[in-house]
Amino acid sequence: MPNAETAIQLDHVSRQYTMGGATIQAVNDVSLAVARNEFLALLGSSGSGKSTLLNLIAGLDRPTSGSITAQGLNLAELTSIELARYRCNTIGMIFQSFNLLPRMTLEENIELPLRLAEVDREERPGRVREALERVRLTHRLGHRPTELSGGEQQRVAIARALVNRPKILLADEPTGNLDSATGEAILSLLHEVQRQMGMTIVMVTHERPLAERYADRLTIMGDGKLLSASESAREAAR
Repeated sequence: MPNAETAIQLDHVSRQYTMGGATIQAVNDVSLAVARNEFLALLGSSGSGKSTLLNLIAGLDRPTSGSITAQGLNLAELTSIELARYRCNTIGMIFQSFNLLPRMTLEENIELPLRLAEVDREERPGRVREALERVRLTHRLGHRPTELSGGEQQRVAIARALVNRPKILLADEPTGNLDSATGEAILSLLHEVQRQMGMTIVMVTHERPLAERYADRLTIMGDGKLLSASESAREAAR
């Protein structure tokens, strides 16, 4: 059972998919606890189950078996509407491909989660500016994504993920489309945001050196299983 210091608790979580006559075990009996305000990096080769596990924590998918509790909520007990509310109010998500809407300005892109969460119109501009200040892009408020570099677009995506002030930030390969220097700057920013906002971060990545530098703990997945769940980043870097 999760305690007050646990942000995310997975107990014997599995996720199977059926493709034709074959059963794919994407996640296989994973148990994992993530502490509040912890920065956890989830590593593993392609197809190891990392992104599937992240989607399960986000409530975008449901496990075949096992239970997931996040911020005291048992996700299995939530209806589809309650899961949508959980994603709006508790979870922020960052993706490898940024997923910004090209015809919208940065302000409009960042405001979108506030509209979905039905935040009062009068409150939105201040929240958008606060999020942009955290990623140091207030001077690009009226620009569109195509006018920004890849690193700037990812910073906008981070601002959009932060605008609803989530307790948990989930990042799926946030540096995957960036060069090494820009990728390091993005992880430095995530580390800064975690410390300033008191946020729990779970990040899927294949960039082990960056994970060792910025995450509090590393976990390794392979073939849907958790191979290591207790390796601190500082120990791994030695």
